[in-house]
Amino acid sequence: MPDGWAAEAVARLDREREDAGTTPLREFPLPGAWGMRLRLKDESAQPTGGLKHRLARALFAQAITDGRITEGTTVVDATGGPMAVAEAYFARLLGLPYIAVMPKKSSGAGVERLGGTCRYVDPPLAVYEEAARLSGEIGGHYLDHYRSAAEVDWRGASLADELFRQLGECPRWIVVGAGTGATSAAIGRRLRADGLEGRLAVADPENSAYFPGWATGAPDYATGMPSRIEGVGRPRMEPAFDAEVVDLVVPVPDAASVAAARRVRQVTGLAVGAATGTNLWAALELITRMRDRGERGEVVGVIGDAGERHLATCHDDAWAAARGLDWRPYAERLRDLLGDP
Repeated sequence: MPDGWAAEAVARLDREREDAGTTPLREFPLPGAWGMRLRLKDESAQPTGGLKHRLARALFAQAITDGRITEGTTVVDATGGPMAVAEAYFARLLGLPYIAVMPKKSSGAGVERLGGTCRYVDPPLAVYEEAARLSGEIGGHYLDHYRSAAEVDWRGASLADELFRQLGECPRWIVVGAGTGATSAAIGRRLRADGLEGRLAVADPENSAYFPGWATGAPDYATGMPSRIEGVGRPRMEPAFDAEVVDLVVPVPDAASVAAARRVRQVTGLAVGAATGTNLWAALELITRMRDRGERGEVVGVIGDAGERHLATCHDDAWAAARGLDWRPYAERLRDLLGDP
């Protein structure tokens, strides 16, 4: 039985979820003659601007319920980007100290704006060992979101739970990226548990272990190379990724992710991250295959996050050039496929 602080903390998380509301499904225009529909679940509408918000909330709730986070516990995790921001947000909501351990070249500005602290380490892979060491040293709790995501209790608030409440009918395909793999696992398990005919595709960037690991059936597959697309792709198969419930993994060139993210911005006005481009490119691959087979139906993808900071990343020509990402040929392919936005 949770104590008074724990019960109030979980209640506060539940109120936050209710206040955040349901994120919208946005129509992505396709040529009318195709007879198909593409909608994007817009997770940028979350309070911290991205899909990681759901997982961070669920991990805090579970750690509190299990007694691993108590009043005043310092929460530590090895993470950066949107996940670190989401965790800092919930730590502040609950009045808890928070430390994000991240690679030296990362920016922790978003964490610090929310009252969190950043610990920078080098080499990048040392973040996990340092987070575990630090949490033990100060008597904190190492959230370890990559491992904890494998057994997370979503408490009815996963993207899968909300999405299936929104949809009138199950789409032919649902397309998501995979960071921890927890969201794809939740969707795939729901499709199978409910006996639905829809299928699950995972969009995977270059250097990620998910496509080769899924294709070869190797749960311990590792590339040893970091993804260049923030938020999706991992150098190893993470514990939360459930290959058994994934129908297809679509490899996506990183330059195509950049081009597709720019297309989403042209259509919606949202400065989405490159991971949304990864998702859109894979969704369009599936749609063109359906079109060529004379099939009709709906595909649902995800806008993983959006924000002004992405204007200086995948929407910036100098940023793309510095990483050797020639997005222009892929943008031309999108124009040939879809016409001018």
